[in-house]
Amino acid sequence: MSNAQLIDWLLEGDVSIQYQVWRDLLGVDNKKLQKKIAQEGWGQQFISRRKAEGHWGDRFYQPKWISTHYTLLDLRHLCLPPENKSVRESIERILQHDKSEDGGIRLGPSTSRYSDVCVNGMFLNYASYFKIQEKKLQSVADSILQEIMPDGGFNCRTTRSGARHSSMHSTLSVLEGLTEFQKGGYLYREKEIKRAIKSSTEFLLMHHLYLSDRTGQIIDPNFLKLCYPGRWKYDILRALDYFQYAGIPWDSRMKEAIQVLISKRNKDGSWNLSSAHPGLVHFPMEQAGKPSRWNTLRMMRVMKQFNLESE
Repeated sequence: MSNAQLIDWLLEGDVSIQYQVWRDLLGVDNKKLQKKIAQEGWGQQFISRRKAEGHWGDRFYQPKWISTHYTLLDLRHLCLPPENKSVRESIERILQHDKSEDGGIRLGPSTSRYSDVCVNGMFLNYASYFKIQEKKLQSVADSILQEIMPDGGFNCRTTRSGARHSSMHSTLSVLEGLTEFQKGGYLYREKEIKRAIKSSTEFLLMHHLYLSDRTGQIIDPNFLKLCYPGRWKYDILRALDYFQYAGIPWDSRMKEAIQVLISKRNKDGSWNLSSAHPGLVHFPMEQAGKPSRWNTLRMMRVMKQFNLESE
């Protein structure tokens, strides 16, 4: 398919896909279309599963993919209108009832002392996107910044097992959260957050997005799988999609990852969905092993950002 035919195919998908195609590939931010995300398709299905007390699943983090936390992350990635009242109420409830002693968000009733920096990054991502008051997010930002590691990134295991090397998973989740916090216009600890974004970006690039800085070997073959939603798990398309969203300039260390992704392209120009991360879901958005509108959209906007259309 030509680029125009691929866009037509994408526009046959869910309204959340349609909105992002118009915004990111065609340059039209259609707010009327965005409003429909809460009223039909995947967005409406997620919202309809919200319980009267404001949670999805059992509570904030249980069970994993149908919990309040991951449902809110899904809704943020759908680009639900930021002013959605029910979603904002759920986030406010988390801030009121689920804070840990370190200022972050605790994973459950038995984990009150330490939070998880990876989860805090994801929380800051959707809480900033849904425009929660800055003052209420300051302690979450504080808890993240106090965990930056000497190599410039983050690792959720520092408070559990004393990790000494940053994690690609945690670092990307934190990058997404800190970037959304600044895109939301929040100015709290602005210079420190910019430094953390810079050092964390360098941490990913130092590894060429998937290679060991010591051996040059692939860190984890799963980094090359194109799963969606990504949840907390790192992969190279998620990283590159973050770079395009954050406006990170082209860096030659991105090239190997780009080449891997281009090698996965179907003959018709689309990209398939890899097997989903195991766990209970509200509903499947796409079928593993088949052409994926999510992956094709994300790859097309990466290629547009870095002028790779001719690849």
